[in-house]
Amino acid sequence: MLKKLRRLVFYLFLSSLIYVFITKFFEPPITITQFTNAFGLGLKRDYVSWNELSYNIKLAAIASEDQSFTDHMGFDWDAIEKSLHPKKKKKSKIPIGGGASTITQQTAKNVFLWQGAGISRYIRKLPEIYFTFLIEFVWGKKRILEVYLNVIETGPGCFGMEAAARYYFHKSAKKLTRDEAAMIIAGLPNPKKFTANPMTSRVAWRYPQILREMNNIETDEDIVALLKN
Repeated sequence: MLKKLRRLVFYLFLSSLIYVFITKFFEPPITITQFTNAFGLGLKRDYVSWNELSYNIKLAAIASEDQSFTDHMGFDWDAIEKSLHPKKKKKSKIPIGGGASTITQQTAKNVFLWQGAGISRYIRKLPEIYFTFLIEFVWGKKRILEVYLNVIETGPGCFGMEAAARYYFHKSAKKLTRDEAAMIIAGLPNPKKFTANPMTSRVAWRYPQILREMNNIETDEDIVALLKN
């Protein structure tokens, strides 16, 4: 029995490693989240290359979701520490983005695992840690951000920035302005509910903050080096 279990673990490890190497060069065919959404709101997606994603949308994602993206190896330990010992604040009716989950973690969860809260969230944690470290090592930052911007849910039935750009603004992701990019990113906590067009109150409140953060981080040497090509 123990021998069979070890063999199973080995094959799971080997298959996951092969799949991570494949997706370093090829887009993941479909994610669990995309598959489940296809039976409800439908599935609008169009994977595009790094050069077909505007500088603005790359900068907006980092500014809002993970400003330490170029500095960590998958986990933002400072953000995790703060999330474990939050300061008491007045309750806000509008949720604020940018928690302890990094872009790398979100990518690992979206590509290889599943969404969900409750017990499924805790079951997911160990493989999420494994895939987070693995894609940091195998893919690198540029590929992680590229895949992230192609697979995350960005609107009702929309996945990836190309689908969102065409759904909201009738243009390609390559042509998104700073404002448009910030509007799409502002809806990421719940893109089915928080939409850029028509603009919900959450997006109207959040996207100017993202624009300010984009200005603040734009001269960071590591971010400049990542986004220059």
